[in-house]
Amino acid sequence: MYAIIQSGSKQYRVQADSEIDIEKLHLRAHAKTVTLDKVLMFSDGKDLQVGKPYLKNISVKAEVLSPVIKADKVIAFKYHRRKDWHWKKGHRQKFTRLKIKEISAS
Repeated sequence: MYAIIQSGSKQYRVQADSEIDIEKLHLRAHAKTVTLDKVLMFSDGKDLQVGKPYLKNISVKAEVLSPVIKADKVIAFKYHRRKDWHWKKGHRQKFTRLKIKEISAS
């Protein structure tokens, strides 16, 4: 059993007891669980359901393992030769780590 969910502008394939890193969610303080209701596709092994754009009766419940994780630093560097000009900037994307508890159909 698996589902394709949308969080932010990205899509993720999830199944029960899997861990995923998604773009940082703005959660309330001390939130332990989160419900993701933007489910694009659901499969239980026999039947496949595709939403237009979302499935209304399927939701994914997840446990928040870590609210903020930073990815590795990405360096943006620009350089103009013979002009004594360079520009360097770093960026670390923030993620939320979730553990999928269940995919439920209501």
